[in-house]
Amino acid sequence: MNASLATGRVAIIGGGIIGLAIGWRLAQASVAVDVFERGEAGRGASFAAAGMLAAGVESEPGEAALCALTRRGQALWPDFAAELEAAADVSVGLREEGTIEIALTRDDAARLRHAFDFQRRQGVTLEWLNAAEARAREPHLGAQLAGAVFSPHDHQVDNRRVVIALRKAFLAAGGRLHEGTEVALAVENDRAIGVRRADGTLFAADRVVLAAGAWSGETAGLPAAARPAVRPIKGQMLALRMDPAAPLLRHVLWTPRVYLVPRGDGRLIIGATTEERGFDPALTAGGLLSLLEGAWRAMPAIEDLAIIETWVGFRPGSRDDAPLLGPSAVAGLVLATGHHRNGILLAPLTADLIARNLLEGTIDPAMAPFLPSRFAAAAA
Repeated sequence: MNASLATGRVAIIGGGIIGLAIGWRLAQASVAVDVFERGEAGRGASFAAAGMLAAGVESEPGEAALCALTRRGQALWPDFAAELEAAADVSVGLREEGTIEIALTRDDAARLRHAFDFQRRQGVTLEWLNAAEARAREPHLGAQLAGAVFSPHDHQVDNRRVVIALRKAFLAAGGRLHEGTEVALAVENDRAIGVRRADGTLFAADRVVLAAGAWSGETAGLPAAARPAVRPIKGQMLALRMDPAAPLLRHVLWTPRVYLVPRGDGRLIIGATTEERGFDPALTAGGLLSLLEGAWRAMPAIEDLAIIETWVGFRPGSRDDAPLLGPSAVAGLVLATGHHRNGILLAPLTADLIARNLLEGTIDPAMAPFLPSRFAAAAA
């Protein structure tokens, strides 16, 4: 272990799934670690997400490095979920039915085939389905179906249960959580020395981890050179109520416009819009209409289901939609942010990579393409 951390302290700014997972790993290694959350832990993007572990179908042409990272992260989830459930005595709802992605038109099918070919070249296990084969797996799919892909390793987890479990496991391991506490980075002689509370009180730390999601770039006290280029990407979502004993859908379903995620308790999550509107919390008629229409075109049977919840979340988007992981331009400050739509998927891997960096000073080869310095190099 890095000698400075053996007797020192780590402050983590942000109490979502990323911050809590890093904190848990550090606390397990007997590091003194404090997590500071401006609101309630786990109630930001971690709460708003759908919990898809979709390293396969979400991989897009041009994202080979990100695909490799997300697939490595996906492989960690079964053991991570089991360990977390044992530590917290909370089920995290890991479901392993796989994911189906469908095409509704010939143009959709052409795009799906293009992505399918790219994903297969990356080593993703996929099966092309015709309409009859897709309906054999999901009988309630609509009549308009031009083809589908089955991804057997793309699963889901109940993200809301995960953050509840992480909070509990983190505290049980000896971590300290400060909710309702907005802090600024404290810098002295070009080095992060801790965080400062609103009343000016300094909380000294040997290392600081910035894991504040979409709010990371707005953290007070950040020097310009270390301010991450992370912005909020608004997403509107809703949930319908299915009969848990006879659900309309069993697999995670990707359609050309929306995704549908069935939960074991009968909830059917539909998401999500992608909007560049800053931190606008408004639910809009157009946003909800787009979600419902997109889902209805794929599964007309949803029209009889009750709407039980609507909400807005803010994904942390970077310039290239990939995470910022590792040391920043300020000594002692490490970034773990910018995960965009992959925060839940990459939480276990991010926690391992950042914990190893803090404890051993190493940059894992998997982390190298995602160092914050890549943007500075691009601008030079």
